[in-house]
Amino acid sequence: MTTRNSATIQLFFRKIIRRFETIFFLAKELLSERNFIYLSCVVIAISCSFAVIVLKSFAHNVFLFANYINSYLKLPFINSILPIVGILLTVLVIKKFLDNSLEKGSSKILYAVAKKGGIVPRKQMYAQIITSSLTVGLGGSAGLESPIVITGAAFGSNFAQKYKLSQKDRILLLACGVSAGIGAAFNAPIAGVLFAIEVILTDVSISAFIPIMISAATGALVSQIVLSQDILLSFKQELTFNFYNTPYYILLGILAGFVSVYHARNFGRVEHFFGGFKKNVYKKALFGASLLAILIFFFPTLFGEGYESIKTLSDTHPETLLDNTLLENYKSNEWILLIFIGVTALLKSFATGLTLGSGGNGGNFAPSLFVGSYLGFFVAKSMHLLGISNALPVANFTIVGMAGILSGLFHAPLTAIFLIGEITGGYDLMVPLMIVSSISYAVSKRFEKHSMDVKTLADKGDVFTSNKDKNVLQSIDFLNLVQTDVKTISLNNSLENLIENLATTNQHQFPVLDDKNKLLGIVDFETIRPLIFSPFKVKYTSINEVMFQPKNCIEFDDGMEIIMEKFENANETVLPVNKYGKFFGFVSKIDILEEYRKKLKELVIE
Repeated sequence: MTTRNSATIQLFFRKIIRRFETIFFLAKELLSERNFIYLSCVVIAISCSFAVIVLKSFAHNVFLFANYINSYLKLPFINSILPIVGILLTVLVIKKFLDNSLEKGSSKILYAVAKKGGIVPRKQMYAQIITSSLTVGLGGSAGLESPIVITGAAFGSNFAQKYKLSQKDRILLLACGVSAGIGAAFNAPIAGVLFAIEVILTDVSISAFIPIMISAATGALVSQIVLSQDILLSFKQELTFNFYNTPYYILLGILAGFVSVYHARNFGRVEHFFGGFKKNVYKKALFGASLLAILIFFFPTLFGEGYESIKTLSDTHPETLLDNTLLENYKSNEWILLIFIGVTALLKSFATGLTLGSGGNGGNFAPSLFVGSYLGFFVAKSMHLLGISNALPVANFTIVGMAGILSGLFHAPLTAIFLIGEITGGYDLMVPLMIVSSISYAVSKRFEKHSMDVKTLADKGDVFTSNKDKNVLQSIDFLNLVQTDVKTISLNNSLENLIENLATTNQHQFPVLDDKNKLLGIVDFETIRPLIFSPFKVKYTSINEVMFQPKNCIEFDDGMEIIMEKFENANETVLPVNKYGKFFGFVSKIDILEEYRKKLKELVIE
């Protein structure tokens, strides 16, 4: 009976989905292309909003449950246990149900835009929700925003694929899903729009703003209707700016830039360390989660996203952060609280690295806000305790510090400024937000050319940057231009065999391969042309005598910049391509330039 009921429910939902699909196919036929995009971005935003609601509600309720248990135990034992369970469950789900692979981090969206025409795997529509809810929901020290953004991008990309939209519309709807995710997660539609444009899309026209704005506004509206303010990161205090404090905001901006570099590099080192554990994923997960549990036991605010502790820091009683910790008896000592805050901020990069490196899923968006708020509190409070300035508003510095680290880590100052402006309910802090964000960005950019999410991809040429010509070049799928159907010869072949091949192909160059398909050299038609009409020379000339070594070889995983540089250095129009040391085919510079001209028309979103 239970099986029959389950089958009936599945059939019912399939019928509903098919009816919706029929309605949208009909709408596509009846509406203009632009109006269908407007309808699509609303649907994508609503879908993404409900994913946000599920994730945020689950994480918040687990946090409340852990605090409730800790109030009886008087120490954060449950905070230490839950992340171990969450990370192990995440690894289990990835290994058993997700083909042992999961794309983590918003960098995967950038890669999809730059290299895959905006195509995001279908499983990302649900995989991110499940795994991040287990990791972060159960206390992993990471953020939900990155999984939310990937989920939104997957909704947009797969919707466009389902209704056979063009590549430029697919990328646009992908960005709509991203903006809806940020808009819903923070009830901050302007920040959602800016994040999609500043981080995801580097080339965008004015007309693309409208769908992105509609998505962000829809996401924020649904979130505001369904989610309570307790779940969202929001502040109710009235915050004002005193221009006499400007030097201290400049100091905060400088420190935020250096802390951003520190956080990014430490996080990278921890992730790289765990990258060496490839044999047993469960041992890696248990080892990393156990280290994380120890950190959380001594510094319980590292548990989960950490948004509740940010609210506490900006409130009138920040000492309550020491409740149910080993330092609870010292919470009246402001120096102890200050040291606790400072050490926690420095340890966050390790905690997030342990969470994600050991196999959990999450992002660095929430950790950046966490570190920023702790840094801002530390700067203002230390000025108080040292007697340098007793007038600094601690709440202001706590909130503005978030924009500093967010700007420094993600190289997205506009997103940082307007996100904090929106979640504080006003723009009274706009001037210090601009000061801190811009200085932090400048300092971070001095030491790290690319943001922490983009760095690895940019080094490989797999992501768009601010250089538009370079972006168009990188968007070319080089492997599709490689001519692999090539007639090959070996050193044992005679020149007679080669000339026989000339009668059946338009090929001008013939690769000479050994028995392992390794390229030994190339025979060019122009080289053997003088020999063709001399039977004597044809008979007694060996392949070794007429072949030459190519001036350069392209590797199949070379970036487009490297490929064009090799063409330039070789001064050739055709070069061989190798794959894992074996001959793969030929690629023509003319074909690449022709594809470049096509991409110039396709990639600009109109």
